[in-house]
Order: sequence, then structure tokens, then C-alpha cells
Amino acid sequence: MRERDKFRGCIIGGAAGDALGYEVEFLSEDRIFELYGDKGITEYKLTGGKALISDDTQMTLFTANGLLLCTTRAMMKGLRLSYIDYIRDMYKCWYRTQQGVFPTKNEYKRSWLLNIPQLYDRRAPGNTCLDAADLGFEGTIGKPLNNSKGCGGVMRVAPIGLYFTDTTMDIEHSDMLAADAAALTHGHELGFIPAAGLAHIVRLVSEGNITLKEAVQDMLKTTGELFAGKEHIGEFTDIINKAIELSESGISDLEAVHRLGEGWVAEETLAIAVFCALRYESDFDMCIRTAVNHSGDSDSTGAVAGNILGTYLGMDKIPDKYKTSLEIYDTLTEIADDLFDDCKMSEFGKVYDPVWDRKYIRAIYPFIR
Repeated sequence: MRERDKFRGCIIGGAAGDALGYEVEFLSEDRIFELYGDKGITEYKLTGGKALISDDTQMTLFTANGLLLCTTRAMMKGLRLSYIDYIRDMYKCWYRTQQGVFPTKNEYKRSWLLNIPQLYDRRAPGNTCLDAADLGFEGTIGKPLNNSKGCGGVMRVAPIGLYFTDTTMDIEHSDMLAADAAALTHGHELGFIPAAGLAHIVRLVSEGNITLKEAVQDMLKTTGELFAGKEHIGEFTDIINKAIELSESGISDLEAVHRLGEGWVAEETLAIAVFCALRYESDFDMCIRTAVNHSGDSDSTGAVAGNILGTYLGMDKIPDKYKTSLEIYDTLTEIADDLFDDCKMSEFGKVYDPVWDRKYIRAIYPFIR
């Protein structure tokens, strides 16, 4: 059953893990523990009174915008482009925020997120995503742009699993949409298979009536079927199974993370996130702290762990310290609510939502320039 608390938990949880990890992303473990003590970073480090998000959360927002825009345009204007077409278009909008300064022209009224000034700050965007942007985000699973398996594909697709919760779309189709979204920029099998895996876990725990471990195991079964015959599916299965085993062992958190990798590549990012979420499945705080305090891609491992456990536990179980001072908190909450509520208008219907119209038809929200 769709629950607003889980939708908010996914988006805010991912942003919280991202913001906590962003501060230490490029630091060695020795430096992290030297700066923050033997527990590592445990609280936001604020800049201008805010905990800053990275490109991970920026691109997550644009993924969500693509989904909502596709449905709205279909219902209101009969436009029948695919979800992946709108997601690609929204990634182009994200790229424009990385190229220019606020405000920028919003031609064709494309995205209301272009009206959010904080999204124009460059927060260490990945080179693979930037290179793919120069090529129009035209990568596909069948015709890859590159051979990258970096984590830039998996870290942004949680809204896909979330959005199709309790809908008529088969979970295999939403999984493949997530893989397709990752393949726009990352062409290696291990660049897009983990994206399908994350979407699967998020959707199952959002729909409820399943344990987190059962969701991960079901994900392994489904991805094994969806990508049967792919050269690297066995590597993906092995590292996720290792994450499950380590979560149930007596090994220390940091040693477990070391055995899984650093998170710069997508299969390691998802594996570290799965380990942290399973080991601390009732403790959001410890989950994301464990996910970020290592010499690796701390913001991405934190973001994905936050997406998973935030969905599983719900917004109410995320400590207030991760909500207070989080950058663009209101925008994040709005996107989560929009994913939950979805478009209620139709071309010939009687329902009219002026805010939705300003967001997803005219793209002039929250103000008119």
C-alpha cells in the first residue's frame, strides 16, 4: 500500500545520506577520523547554515521530475513520449544548471526545478555524466555510450522504484526503466544492473509486507532473470550475497565495507548500501553513518543506503537532526509528495490543481520570472 511516509523517507533519507557523506567524500579514513573523532562524522557540517546536497540528490530530483512530467503531459495533452524520453530531457535540464548560473532561460517550460537557485551549484558532478551530457544522454543498454560502471547511474534512480509502487506496471518493467535510465550515461553492465536492483528493493519495501532481507533476495532473483546471459551478472550476484553475509557476521563495520569496496563503481555502491541497511535495519542514524565513514564515494553510498532504509522505515523514523538544516528540504518533500499523489488532472476532466499546473505544465513554480 502506498504510504506518504515511505515516499518522504526515501527522498529525504537519500538526501540525508548524501549530505552527510558529501562532506567527507574525498577524504581518507585516517583524515575523517582525525577530523571527527573515532566515530567519524556523525552530524552535518553546515555551510551557510545548511547541510549541502551533492549531484546525487540533484539528479535524483530531475529523475523524479521526468516521471511526473511524462504522466502529466500524457494526461493533459495526449503526448505519448516514453518515460525514458522525459528522464533524458530532465537530465539535459540538470546539465544546464551545471553549465550556467541562476537564473537561466527555461525554454519550452521544461522543468520547474530550473527555478530553484541552489540546484545551480556544482557539487562534484561525475565526469561520466558530464561526458554523456555532451553526447545528449543518448546511451542505451543495446548501444552504450561508454564502458563505465561508475556509481553515477545507480545513485539517482530510487524515484523510479518509488513512483510505480502499487501500480499496474510490472516490477520487472520498472526495474528495466531504472536500468535504462542509468544506461543513458553508464554503458557497462555493472553500471546499469545495480540501478535495476535499487529500484526493485525500493519498490518492494515501499509496497510493504516484506522484510528488507527478503526484498534484497527477491531483487537478486529478478535481476538474475532479467539479465540472464549478461557477462557480469554473476559478479553482481556475488557481491550482493557477500553484503548479506557480512551484515549477519561479527565483522566490524569498517572491515565489512573494505571487503565490499569503496563505492566508486555501482555494484560496490549498492553492496555497501545493502550491507549498512541490513545491519542497521531499525537504526537510520547508524546506517548512514556506517555508509559514509570510509575512504570511498561516501556521498553515493550514503545516498543509496538512505534511499533504502528511508523507504523501509519511513520519514518518521529518520532522526530530526537529518531533517533540520538539510538544503532544499521543502523542495525534496514536495517532490516526494508529488511522486506519491501523482497527477489528478486530465485533459477533459473537472479536476484542476493550480500548483500542479504551474509545476508540470507551465514550469513557472515557485515563482514567475
